Amino acid sequence: MFGRIKAFFYRKTLDSTSRRKIEKIELIIGKKVKNPALYLKALRHRSFVAERKLSDSDSYEQLEFLGDAVLDLIVSEIIYHDYPSRNEGFMTQLRAKVVKGENLAYLAKRLQMGELIEIGKRVQNQGIRESESVLADTFEAITGAVYIDLGYEVCTEFVNAVLSRFIDFDELIKSKDNYKSILLEYAQSQKYNIPNYEVIKESGPGHDKTFSVQVTVADRVIGNGMGKNKKKAEQAAAMEALHKLKRLDESR
Repeated sequence: MFGRIKAFFYRKTLDSTSRRKIEKIELIIGKKVKNPALYLKALRHRSFVAERKLSDSDSYEQLEFLGDAVLDLIVSEIIYHDYPSRNEGFMTQLRAKVVKGENLAYLAKRLQMGELIEIGKRVQNQGIRESESVLADTFEAITGAVYIDLGYEVCTEFVNAVLSRFIDFDELIKSKDNYKSILLEYAQSQKYNIPNYEVIKESGPGHDKTFSVQVTVADRVIGNGMGKNKKKAEQAAAMEALHKLKRLDESR
């Protein structure tokens, strides 16, 4: 009871921007949060922490560490129950596909988490909010926050709901982790033009560049992706394009 009262008064002290972030997180989770401070921490990039001269522990990294472990367990349980006749090797490979960085970044992007991330003013134009690694870290950090704040059962419901909404396990099982190849095969099967990839932006210093790539299919831009090299950015763009194309084709 004391914790709820404390959280209530803490929420009252938040500025309008922070309150909107918490409201957005509650929509994403589908539950009222008890400890808003946890979620604001889960959205705090190290650049913001450094700029404000906060403690290293005030960034999302601790919650990311916890969320990574919690995600592994939840996804393991899902696979264990949904594929009871499959062997350990299959389960391990499928879990790796579900929780790999580019997949978590895709989920964070679909949930519009990027716009909620707190970053330092000096790096506002470096594409950090769109970075695949930052988006994946943020998804893990939010998962960790849900686990601490609302418990394992609610956290499992949250992860299950997100995966059910955005991930096709059957397609994931068949995938070879080469989305460019899969997109090409799909485009050819649907009589579309061959996908065309274009680097539209490079940001960051020379030793730590981030590439933004767009892919055009059927004469329109259908996917965007970011990565630390062109190959990863192209794979991320192809993954988004594949999901969009399939949804469009299924809706016809």
